[in-house]
Amino acid sequence: MLEQLLDWDVTLFLYLNGLGTSFFDPFWMLMTHKATNFAVYLVLLFWFYRFKGVKQTLFLLLSVGALILVTDQVTNLFKYGFERLRPCHDPEVQNVMRLVKSSCGGLYSYFSGHASNSFALATYFSILFSTRFPKLKIILFLIAACIAYSRVYIGVHFPLDIVSGALFGTLWALCFYWISSRVFDRLFSDAVLEF
Repeated sequence: MLEQLLDWDVTLFLYLNGLGTSFFDPFWMLMTHKATNFAVYLVLLFWFYRFKGVKQTLFLLLSVGALILVTDQVTNLFKYGFERLRPCHDPEVQNVMRLVKSSCGGLYSYFSGHASNSFALATYFSILFSTRFPKLKIILFLIAACIAYSRVYIGVHFPLDIVSGALFGTLWALCFYWISSRVFDRLFSDAVLEF
Protein backbone atom coordinates (compact mmCIF):
# COMPACT_ATOMS: atom_id res chain seq x y z
CA MET A 1 0.00 0.00 0.00
CA LEU A 2 2.73 2.47 0.98
CA GLU A 3 4.79 1.54 -2.09
CA GLN A 4 1.77 2.17 -4.33
CA LEU A 5 1.17 5.56 -2.70
CA LEU A 6 4.82 6.53 -3.20
CA ASP A 7 4.67 5.39 -6.85
CA TRP A 8 1.61 7.58 -7.42
CA ASP A 9 3.41 10.43 -5.69
CA VAL A 10 6.40 10.12 -8.04
CA THR A 11 4.11 9.90 -11.08
CA LEU A 12 2.18 13.01 -10.00
CA PHE A 13 5.45 14.82 -9.26
CA LEU A 14 6.84 14.07 -12.74
CA TYR A 15 3.59 15.25 -14.33
CA LEU A 16 3.37 18.52 -12.35
CA ASN A 17 7.09 19.24 -12.57
CA GLY A 18 6.98 18.53 -16.31
CA LEU A 19 4.31 21.20 -16.85
CA GLY A 20 6.88 23.91 -16.12
CA THR A 21 8.31 26.19 -18.78
CA SER A 22 11.16 28.68 -18.75
CA PHE A 23 8.58 31.47 -19.14
CA PHE A 24 7.01 30.70 -15.72
CA ASP A 25 10.25 29.77 -13.93
CA PRO A 26 10.92 33.32 -12.59
CA PHE A 27 7.41 33.54 -11.08
CA TRP A 28 7.72 30.21 -9.25
CA MET A 29 11.24 31.05 -8.10
CA LEU A 30 9.81 34.26 -6.60
CA MET A 31 7.05 32.26 -4.89
CA THR A 32 9.53 29.78 -3.42
CA HIS A 33 11.73 32.52 -1.98
CA LYS A 34 11.21 32.94 1.78
CA ALA A 35 11.15 36.73 1.40
CA THR A 36 7.79 36.45 -0.40
CA ASN A 37 6.12 35.00 2.69
CA PHE A 38 8.03 37.37 4.96
CA ALA A 39 6.86 40.48 3.05
CA VAL A 40 3.17 39.54 3.25
CA TYR A 41 3.25 38.93 6.99
CA LEU A 42 5.38 41.99 7.65
CA VAL A 43 2.56 44.11 6.19
CA LEU A 44 0.02 42.31 8.41
CA LEU A 45 2.21 42.81 11.48
CA PHE A 46 2.42 46.51 10.67
CA TRP A 47 -1.40 46.70 10.43
CA PHE A 48 -1.70 44.91 13.73
CA TYR A 49 0.80 47.31 15.32
CA ARG A 50 -1.06 50.39 14.08
CA PHE A 51 -4.26 49.30 15.80
CA LYS A 52 -3.02 47.29 18.79
CA GLY A 53 0.21 48.98 19.89
CA VAL A 54 3.68 47.83 20.86
CA LYS A 55 3.00 45.35 23.69
CA GLN A 56 0.40 43.33 21.84
CA THR A 57 2.49 43.37 18.66
CA LEU A 58 5.53 42.11 20.57
CA PHE A 59 3.40 39.29 21.96
CA LEU A 60 2.24 38.49 18.43
CA LEU A 61 5.85 38.50 17.16
CA LEU A 62 6.91 36.11 19.92
CA SER A 63 3.93 33.85 19.23
CA VAL A 64 4.54 33.74 15.49
CA GLY A 65 8.27 33.24 16.04
CA ALA A 66 7.57 30.29 18.34
CA LEU A 67 5.05 28.87 15.85
CA ILE A 68 7.58 28.95 13.01
CA LEU A 69 10.37 27.63 15.22
CA VAL A 70 8.28 24.60 16.18
CA THR A 71 6.96 23.86 12.67
CA ASP A 72 10.45 24.21 11.24
CA GLN A 73 12.08 21.94 13.82
CA VAL A 74 9.37 19.28 13.63
CA THR A 75 9.77 19.34 9.85
CA ASN A 76 13.47 18.62 10.27
CA LEU A 77 12.71 15.77 12.70
CA PHE A 78 10.43 14.21 10.10
CA LYS A 79 12.98 14.68 7.32
CA TYR A 80 15.70 12.89 9.26
CA GLY A 81 13.24 10.34 10.63
CA PHE A 82 11.84 9.28 7.24
CA GLU A 83 14.95 10.00 5.14
CA ARG A 84 12.99 10.30 1.90
CA LEU A 85 15.28 11.73 -0.75
CA ARG A 86 14.34 14.94 -2.51
CA PRO A 87 13.36 14.34 -6.14
CA CYS A 88 16.53 16.08 -7.28
CA HIS A 89 18.61 13.68 -5.13
CA ASP A 90 16.62 10.55 -6.00
CA PRO A 91 18.58 8.52 -8.60
CA GLU A 92 15.34 7.13 -10.10
CA VAL A 93 13.88 10.60 -10.68
CA GLN A 94 16.68 13.16 -10.96
CA ASN A 95 17.46 12.46 -14.63
CA VAL A 96 13.85 12.77 -15.85
CA MET A 97 12.75 15.92 -13.99
CA ARG A 98 13.27 19.66 -14.24
CA LEU A 99 15.40 21.26 -11.53
CA VAL A 100 14.74 24.99 -11.74
CA LYS A 101 16.87 25.98 -8.75
CA SER A 102 20.62 26.28 -9.15
CA SER A 103 21.06 23.70 -6.37
CA CYS A 104 18.94 20.94 -4.94
CA GLY A 105 19.18 21.90 -1.27
CA GLY A 106 19.13 19.44 1.63
CA LEU A 107 19.11 15.70 1.10
CA TYR A 108 15.65 14.84 2.47
CA SER A 109 12.19 16.00 1.50
CA TYR A 110 9.45 14.58 3.76
CA PHE A 111 7.82 16.86 4.65
CA SER A 112 8.14 20.36 3.21
CA GLY A 113 9.18 23.13 5.60
CA HIS A 114 8.00 25.76 3.11
CA ALA A 115 4.53 24.16 3.04
CA SER A 116 4.28 23.71 6.81
CA ASN A 117 5.49 27.23 7.58
CA SER A 118 3.40 28.99 4.94
CA PHE A 119 0.21 27.12 5.91
CA ALA A 120 0.90 27.67 9.61
CA LEU A 121 1.21 31.42 9.00
CA ALA A 122 -1.85 31.50 6.73
CA THR A 123 -3.93 29.68 9.35
CA TYR A 124 -2.73 31.75 12.31
CA PHE A 125 -3.21 35.11 10.57
CA SER A 126 -6.54 34.06 9.03
CA ILE A 127 -7.91 33.47 12.52
CA LEU A 128 -6.26 36.62 13.85
CA PHE A 129 -7.78 38.85 11.15
CA SER A 130 -11.07 36.92 10.74
CA THR A 131 -13.29 39.52 12.42
CA ARG A 132 -12.18 42.61 10.56
CA PHE A 133 -11.02 41.05 7.26
CA PRO A 134 -12.85 37.74 6.83
CA LYS A 135 -11.92 37.41 3.14
CA LEU A 136 -8.20 37.86 3.84
CA LYS A 137 -7.97 34.11 4.44
CA ILE A 138 -8.59 33.49 0.73
CA ILE A 139 -5.53 35.56 -0.18
CA LEU A 140 -3.37 34.06 2.57
CA PHE A 141 -4.22 30.47 1.66
CA LEU A 142 -3.77 31.19 -2.05
CA ILE A 143 -0.28 32.54 -1.32
CA ALA A 144 0.46 29.52 0.91
CA ALA A 145 -0.72 27.14 -1.83
CA CYS A 146 1.45 28.90 -4.42
CA ILE A 147 4.48 28.74 -2.14
CA ALA A 148 3.85 25.05 -1.48
CA TYR A 149 3.29 24.20 -5.17
CA SER A 150 6.44 26.09 -6.13
CA ARG A 151 8.45 23.41 -4.32
CA VAL A 152 7.12 20.75 -6.73
CA TYR A 153 7.50 23.06 -9.71
CA ILE A 154 11.18 23.79 -9.04
CA GLY A 155 11.90 20.10 -8.39
CA VAL A 156 12.74 19.86 -4.69
CA HIS A 157 9.61 18.22 -3.20
CA PHE A 158 7.12 15.52 -4.05
CA PRO A 159 3.37 16.34 -3.81
CA LEU A 160 2.98 14.16 -0.69
CA ASP A 161 5.67 16.27 1.02
CA ILE A 162 3.60 19.36 0.28
CA VAL A 163 0.24 17.95 1.38
CA SER A 164 1.72 16.56 4.61
CA GLY A 165 3.51 19.84 5.36
CA ALA A 166 0.36 21.87 4.69
CA LEU A 167 -1.73 19.64 6.97
CA PHE A 168 0.84 19.71 9.75
CA GLY A 169 1.26 23.51 9.52
CA THR A 170 -2.50 24.07 9.55
CA LEU A 171 -3.18 21.74 12.49
CA TRP A 172 -0.27 23.05 14.54
CA ALA A 173 -1.33 26.67 13.91
CA LEU A 174 -4.88 25.90 15.09
CA CYS A 175 -3.51 24.42 18.32
CA PHE A 176 -0.96 27.17 18.72
CA TYR A 177 -3.52 29.94 18.19
CA TRP A 178 -5.73 28.40 20.86
CA ILE A 179 -2.79 28.26 23.32
CA SER A 180 -1.46 31.74 22.51
CA SER A 181 -4.92 33.33 22.75
CA ARG A 182 -5.28 31.90 26.28
CA VAL A 183 -1.90 33.33 27.28
CA PHE A 184 -2.81 36.63 25.60
CA ASP A 185 -6.06 36.81 27.61
CA ARG A 186 -4.11 36.47 30.86
CA LEU A 187 -1.50 39.06 29.91
CA PHE A 188 -3.89 41.59 28.40
CA SER A 189 -7.16 41.14 30.28
CA ASP A 190 -8.75 44.11 28.52
CA ALA A 191 -7.98 42.93 24.97
CA VAL A 192 -8.47 39.98 22.62
CA LEU A 193 -5.97 38.38 20.26
CA GLU A 194 -7.98 39.39 17.20
CA PHE A 195 -7.84 42.19 14.74
